Amino acid sequence: MSNAKALWDVHIIEYARSKDQPLASLVFGTFAEGVIDVPFSFVLAKNGDRAVLVDSGFMREGSGEQMSIKFGVPYWISPLRMLEEMGVTPDDVTDIVLSHAHFDHMGSIGKFPKARLHIQKREILSWIEAMALPPQFGFLTDIINPDDLRSAFDASVEHRLNLVDGDVDNLIPGIHVRLGEGHTLGQQFIVIDTEKGKRLVSGDCVYSRRNLCGHNHNGVYVPLGNGIGSVWDQLKTMDRINKEIEGDLSRLIVLHDGERWKHLPIVKEIEGFRILKAS
Repeated sequence: MSNAKALWDVHIIEYARSKDQPLASLVFGTFAEGVIDVPFSFVLAKNGDRAVLVDSGFMREGSGEQMSIKFGVPYWISPLRMLEEMGVTPDDVTDIVLSHAHFDHMGSIGKFPKARLHIQKREILSWIEAMALPPQFGFLTDIINPDDLRSAFDASVEHRLNLVDGDVDNLIPGIHVRLGEGHTLGQQFIVIDTEKGKRLVSGDCVYSRRNLCGHNHNGVYVPLGNGIGSVWDQLKTMDRINKEIEGDLSRLIVLHDGERWKHLPIVKEIEGFRILKAS
């Protein structure tokens, strides 16, 4: 049996953008810096014939359409269309590793009937608990689409839902998960082995490199502009991320990168949405 390390080819797939979102809603302390159009993305990792997604984007249909209107996301292209551009069909996707349960990260899981879903047990159970609270607690679940939780439950009935408990090395060979509480109670970030070294997908543990570098690059971690977990946990997670990448921001994949990954080569651009090579 070969002991060769599994190495993955990694691409960032942009599929949506919000319009005029205050930067301060993402990065704390940027109240005077106005608004930006925030990109939404997920990651495709390929190893031979195996295709794995980190998050899945959302579909703009039914309740997904309502969520896109609610949160001001007018620019969208189907994640399935973008995967097709990479030669990947829904049936080709073997696994989806979900950073957390917000609608823009798992809103299309129902379109991948063969994929095994991997999400922190704490993440799923905390949202069920939050949904059961009285209406006055609605702030907690504002970004949750109940239909996405129903899709996850359907996957559990089909034995396709893996409830992860904390850090796991080689969840899939060469793909590792780390608990990263703060933005949500069970967020995880994902580390992928590539020929060029580690690539770390931050989920929403980090919205911008500034969260790690600090305002004016002073090295003081900057909290997120939103989240239901504590600032304490957010900053501890940022420190874990910084240590994992050894301070090398070129290893970091920020899914809502306001600069649209300007440091990475564009592989394709479809109707203004980019596919970029990250490894």
